[in-house]
Amino acid sequence: MNTRTLLSAYALSVLLLARTAMAGEVVAIAGNDINMRSGPSTGSPILWKLDSGFPLELIATKGEWLQVRDFEGSSGWVHKKTTQKGAFAIVKANKGTDGQINVRQEPDLNADVVAKASYGVVFKVLQKQGGWAKVEHVQGVTGWVDSRLLWGL
Repeated sequence: MNTRTLLSAYALSVLLLARTAMAGEVVAIAGNDINMRSGPSTGSPILWKLDSGFPLELIATKGEWLQVRDFEGSSGWVHKKTTQKGAFAIVKANKGTDGQINVRQEPDLNADVVAKASYGVVFKVLQKQGGWAKVEHVQGVTGWVDSRLLWGL
């Protein structure tokens, strides 16, 4: 192999590794009423507005813009400055129903229920332990949720 071929192979492998590292990375919205756009510019149409802590999976980047996907599979673009790296998760259980998940005092199915949460409720993740996540809601409720009921971890 000549030097040019080796450099090309190296550059390709670096790009693939960067893409792999990005896959599955989750960011969260920093602030309220943040625009999710159809393209990577302020001139692109607004698809919807997002509030603080809403978790999004990073798909790609273009300059200062991030292409992201939400827990329902919808994708769009947000400006990098409108995101944060903190751990946030959203309730993915009981879509289309009135069902609620239990937020428990301890990471145990037999622990007391301190609150209930519906599909789409956002929590800040404080800690992970086994198959549980210790979460905090913006209204101050703190407790443990079975991680299988959350998206973004």
